[in-house]
Amino acid sequence: MKRLPSLTALRSVFAVVAAVALVACGPSGDGGDEGGGATIIQNKGSDTMVNVAQVWAEEYRTVAPDVEVEVSGGGSGVGIAALIRGTVDLANASRDMKPQEMEAAEKNTGKAPQEFTVGYDALAVYVHKDNPLEEIELSRLADIYVEGGSVTRWSQLGVTIPGVSDDTIVRVSRQSSSGTYEFFRDHVLAKRDFALGSRDLNGSKEVVELVSTTPTAIGYSGMGYATDHVKMLRLASEDGGPSFEPSVENTNNRSYPLARSLHLYTLGEPEGALKTYIDWILSPAGQGIVEASGYVPLATTPSDDDSSSEHEAEAGDEHEAGDESTEH
Repeated sequence: MKRLPSLTALRSVFAVVAAVALVACGPSGDGGDEGGGATIIQNKGSDTMVNVAQVWAEEYRTVAPDVEVEVSGGGSGVGIAALIRGTVDLANASRDMKPQEMEAAEKNTGKAPQEFTVGYDALAVYVHKDNPLEEIELSRLADIYVEGGSVTRWSQLGVTIPGVSDDTIVRVSRQSSSGTYEFFRDHVLAKRDFALGSRDLNGSKEVVELVSTTPTAIGYSGMGYATDHVKMLRLASEDGGPSFEPSVENTNNRSYPLARSLHLYTLGEPEGALKTYIDWILSPAGQGIVEASGYVPLATTPSDDDSSSEHEAEAGDEHEAGDESTEH
């Protein structure tokens, strides 16, 4: 698997990019409250994205000291529900907003949600590092997790786990408010119900931690949460078909069956500090953080880079003008 650059190595790059990237100015008309002279952007949602969102917020503070981004997780459903109520500026989601959620948000706030894809993820299937299994077909994975599924023991898959007397599979899952839960249910279980008796956890990190300490466990989480104590399985879409590991390359070319987009949602078209922050996330600085966090940045072409540079220069001019006319 491709080794991703560390955040430390990228910090020098961020410093250079920040000189030409978008810099947030004062309080915006939409999406941002003033607090103690600073613009505060409320950001809530996907637990898959909470780590990268926190790094975005921390790094952006060095670029725009007068903008504070407050990040919290809880799941995609939690962030989307807050957006529908109009209590956050940004909702992070590892799934698409549903049509009924879009309608509810517009009805409640008078503004239609806008979607911004900020990166990609491979939803990885994790087992303990000592588990000899290397790959699994989606149909067999479904048989483990679905209500009425036939696979309850590792021996049914021809797997013998060293040092284990009881090979009952410990199914680790997420709570229903999670976008990861919904994505897995849609794409693995074909919208069928999960079997009862799984360990349903609040966060992506907690899933991987439990699998790492439970030899008979299996769980699913973003590939950015991988550690040396777990193994990510190769997945095959069809029985007897080729299997693919969750990697940057396989996510980009969509050969990995559980590749997915990561989104930000706003109420209406973002303006002011909120728009500038989103533009920075989409810039090389923000996308470098996506990659360093273990996810897949947006692919760019030379034409994209050219237009992005022009856009960033224009935004920088706007920020300078805003600084002249706005007091913090």
